[in-house]
Amino acid sequence: MASADLRDELLCSICLSTFKDPVMLRCGHNFCRVCIGRVLDTQDGSGVYSCPVCREEFQQRPALMRNLYLHNVAERFLITQPEQEEITGICCTYCVDSPVPAVRSCLLCEASMCDKHLRSHSKSPEHVLSDPSTSLEKRKCSVHKKILEYYCTEDAACTCVSCSLAGEHRGHQVELLDEASKKKNKLRNVLQKLTTKRKETEEKVRSLEERRRKAQEKAAGEAERVTALCTDIRRRVDDLEKKVLSEISRQEKEESLPLSALIHQLEIKKDELSRKMRHIEELCNMTDPLTVLQEPDTGDLCDPEEEGGDEDTGGHDKQPHDGDDLDVAVISHTLHTLCDVISGIRSGIYVEGPADILLDVTTADNYLLISDDLKTATETGEEQKRPETAERFQGYNQVMSRRGFTSGRHYWDVESRKSGDWRVGMCYPSIDRRGDQSLIGYNNKSWSLERSNNQYSVRHDREVIRLPDKICSDRVRICLDYEVGQLSFYELCDPIRHLHTFTATFSKPLHAVLCVIPPLFCCGDDWIRICS
Repeated sequence: MASADLRDELLCSICLSTFKDPVMLRCGHNFCRVCIGRVLDTQDGSGVYSCPVCREEFQQRPALMRNLYLHNVAERFLITQPEQEEITGICCTYCVDSPVPAVRSCLLCEASMCDKHLRSHSKSPEHVLSDPSTSLEKRKCSVHKKILEYYCTEDAACTCVSCSLAGEHRGHQVELLDEASKKKNKLRNVLQKLTTKRKETEEKVRSLEERRRKAQEKAAGEAERVTALCTDIRRRVDDLEKKVLSEISRQEKEESLPLSALIHQLEIKKDELSRKMRHIEELCNMTDPLTVLQEPDTGDLCDPEEEGGDEDTGGHDKQPHDGDDLDVAVISHTLHTLCDVISGIRSGIYVEGPADILLDVTTADNYLLISDDLKTATETGEEQKRPETAERFQGYNQVMSRRGFTSGRHYWDVESRKSGDWRVGMCYPSIDRRGDQSLIGYNNKSWSLERSNNQYSVRHDREVIRLPDKICSDRVRICLDYEVGQLSFYELCDPIRHLHTFTATFSKPLHAVLCVIPPLFCCGDDWIRICS
């Protein structure tokens, strides 16, 4: 029991632990040097210092006198007694005999109280109570040492009444702390919205990263494809170059050989003529006429047959006819093949893939049968009895595509019966649906490639251009570059061959158009199909 009483006497009333380096105030109360130093620090600037136990006030910061005797007693006690478990939590400031947990703290008194001392505490409004706290000084203004009761919305700072009325926050919009604390709910709502937006942003980032990855993969694939195409172009160009050079060399040899033989014969004839000329000159220089007259065969020196000897040479000394020039037809054909190869490869480079073209039954003429897959149009000769609408073609076996193109580069292929006649092309949706103006190529709203009696031509606004070359394949390709303003037609042969390109400034959606031209004396078996 005596040991317990001694322990109580050796406890610091601030930290409620055994004294460590005890010091004494002028009033006689002892504290740990660190504990009382912290209390006095909080009282700096107020102009008054007080003892935490007896509340005796000092006008100046009191000097701390070390209590050596108490220090020695505390050390001996700690050596002879087992170490006690330290008390945690905030204790009542006024229960100095034994530590009692505090239930409230007074911001004005800067003291914590248990239930007993709280009942006797002043109930005046200036004594603001709060939850127990060890940092009560933080609840006061550092300038005026008054309780922080307001919140300045302009400076986002807590203020006392003096700051609001006469201090640096004078004239600012202020709120009571309790009112300002209600903003926590708004902040929570804002936080929730921001959290949701952040998740959405993260999802967008992931989506964009995925798109970037796919774009990089696609670009790598396209680069590889273009590299392969360019390699093939170079190979074909090299082959065609060798072929052209070989043809030129062959023709040069064919022309050079007869010319060399003719030159050799003429050189022999020239030598013979030179010899005869020298002999005649010698005769002319002789002074004895008898010698000249006795010269044998002098009459043969100028043989009339030799003077007209072009007929007796068997044609060997004739000048070469017009065929001595190189035969450019073969070379020209080879170079045209090269251009076709390049055009065909270009048509495969600038488009991503075949466009998905489906026929619009609502535009089909009543004598056209449209397949279930909306790819084939067949001339039947029998009326389909569809309702007559403003969109439907009447008078010509035509049908438009559902899809219209307003940008980009696209292509698709069509196939027809070898002996059938047809028209394919593109048109604006504003094309007439009946009368002569409704036939594709016969107005300024459409462009067409047509086959009629095995003759091919292209047409726009009734102006026709005949294609000189025969088309052997029954499949053609239509390529559209909307922004550039080009509509091109190709024959799908090996290699692909360019037929014609229309150039225009497209201003409206372009739809594909198919037209089946029935023969004069029969019907029901001609068709044209989109095969891409």
